[in-house]
Amino acid sequence: MKIIAQKGIHMSDKKIAVVTGGARGIGKAIAMELAKAGNIVVINYNGSADKAEETKKEIEAAGGQADVMQCNVADFNACETFFKVIAERYGRVDILVNNAGITKDGLLMKMSEEDFSRVIDVNLKGTFNCIRHVSRMMLRQRSGRIISLASVVGLHGNAGQANYAASKAGIIGLTKSAAKELASRGITVNAIAPGFIKTDMTDVLSDKVKENIAASIQWEKWEQQKMWQKQQHFWHLTVHVISQDRCSV
Repeated sequence: MKIIAQKGIHMSDKKIAVVTGGARGIGKAIAMELAKAGNIVVINYNGSADKAEETKKEIEAAGGQADVMQCNVADFNACETFFKVIAERYGRVDILVNNAGITKDGLLMKMSEEDFSRVIDVNLKGTFNCIRHVSRMMLRQRSGRIISLASVVGLHGNAGQANYAASKAGIIGLTKSAAKELASRGITVNAIAPGFIKTDMTDVLSDKVKENIAASIQWEKWEQQKMWQKQQHFWHLTVHVISQDRCSV
């Protein structure tokens, strides 16, 4: 695992927030808002190094503090090293936002095992890996906030996204179980299931997937009223959930 860190940052009285997939899209918006709220934000990325550095610079330009670290969340051992480095550098993790995710859309009968497994590995197993390794630290602290990004697709399904829907439904079940295990130690575990938010990932949705969305809503009305949710609206909800002392999905 490659670690790229901002020099000169050591132990701090500020809360430490880790955002996986924090280089762009929803993750970037959440990272920006957490930094604005006074937290030191660790921006995790896997392959978007330039985007991660841009996000860090934007945070710093706004007066915040950020660090950049590369880690493939689908790799169990890499995640262990990732959180050990954070612990050595900052002494704690107060907030974890499991945002990293990918899509590999296709009809179930044509979907390859590789495409199914890759989405499960990043979206679901990656969320497990991060919760698994950060939970020990939070248990010692007797405090922590864990937020995982699910999806309405995980609640209702969507043709052409069997792998993605399964991964997001799994995150909901994982969140409920983790919440029951960790709540007594002052650690809240929550999941947020957003609708279709305009990001780089949704911009490349196949026409078939978009047709399925259109079939389930009044598409013309949605377009006219610009009902595609924006990252700027969504991160307010995320930060609100972080501030709560209870668990929910």
